[in-house]
Amino acid sequence: MSSNKLIYGALAQFNTVPEIYHACEKVRERGFIKWDAHSPFPIHGLDKAMGLPQSKLSWIVGGTSAIFGIGGFLLWMWMNGVDYKMVIAGKPFLGLLGYFLPGFECAVLSAAIACLVGMLALNKLPQWYHSLFRSEAFKRVTDDSFFISIEATDPKFHPVKTVEFLKELGATQVELVEQ
Repeated sequence: MSSNKLIYGALAQFNTVPEIYHACEKVRERGFIKWDAHSPFPIHGLDKAMGLPQSKLSWIVGGTSAIFGIGGFLLWMWMNGVDYKMVIAGKPFLGLLGYFLPGFECAVLSAAIACLVGMLALNKLPQWYHSLFRSEAFKRVTDDSFFISIEATDPKFHPVKTVEFLKELGATQVELVEQ
């Protein structure tokens, strides 16, 4: 690596799920803040090992669903019971049971849209390029390898000490990735 290039961070490769799980616990305990774990499939409990907080997505989806569900119910009630009254087969103008279905449909539709948009926003997607794509080893993350990346902007990051720390954790390969 040439010295005039900026360093994105350190990338460590692990071979098994228990190795990356315990490595994530050690990285968290060491006090790193700007780091991430990458795997070809979801690993149960890895978010806990990384010390990640509960996702905000459930609040986004639940709040949006409640607002639009109630809104759909009230809108349907207003249109059929107040704004444009139609007597059909002698049914009451404000028969509330008939308005739950449109409200439910509005809640489900808005929840699906909020889930998609919220997930994309919280994951900062679409992200067309990432510095880790420069690493040849990182291409295996979608196949059979597990990685931990620590960003150079982390306050505890040191090019030599961080690489040594990751090697001590049992990484099979550690490299510094350029921006």
